[in-house]
Amino acid sequence: MSDGKRIVWHLRRVPMLANLGSDALALIGEQASLGEARRRDVLYLPGDRAALVHVLLDGRVRLSKVTRDGKSLTLAYIAPGELFGETCLADTDETARGEMAEATEASVFINLDRGVVQRAAEVHPGLATALMRLALTRRREVESKLEGLMFREVSGKLAELLVQLGDQHGIDDARGTIVALKITHQELANLIGSTRETVSLTLAQWKRQRLILTEGRKVIRSPMPGKIVK
Repeated sequence: MSDGKRIVWHLRRVPMLANLGSDALALIGEQASLGEARRRDVLYLPGDRAALVHVLLDGRVRLSKVTRDGKSLTLAYIAPGELFGETCLADTDETARGEMAEATEASVFINLDRGVVQRAAEVHPGLATALMRLALTRRREVESKLEGLMFREVSGKLAELLVQLGDQHGIDDARGTIVALKITHQELANLIGSTRETVSLTLAQWKRQRLILTEGRKVIRSPMPGKIVK
């Protein structure tokens, strides 16, 4: 199978692209390429040229905002089958990236030319609709995160985050749902706009109260909605 056909085969299995016809997928796949990254590889940095949209096939990618003094706020974890770097599609000219993308696991992804995707969206309304829904979903996620950062206490934000991670990356287990991310306390803090020390103290308190179980760097979530582990 040629690289072009293999890329279209992968694109057909991306949930948001699954209902597009062969012509649309072939057009999207024009000038596309496969990329690989090792754990901790940086895919792009704030200020980098935004010429590509990426589709993650395998692994995990973290999107974050980084300040000049090294502070970081995690925006999202990208799972296989999801797009990232798509914000450049809203611009008529190439702009600079506003966030950092880093592989947290060995990852494989498709690189899509920004201009090709824009032209495909103009010709195929189904693609334009899918991209609009993605943009709206991500906007709601950012607004929810902002609301939590501004108005909620750390314990509430951390509890909600563990439930969310369990929903998105959970693996069923006899004890509940294992959050299938080897995530550090610093990364949890970055996700909720807190500090590593505060997150560590909160988790330790929950563990003493037998509200959570841990397995290495993994947390096991209760099967009951809205609750952490028992």
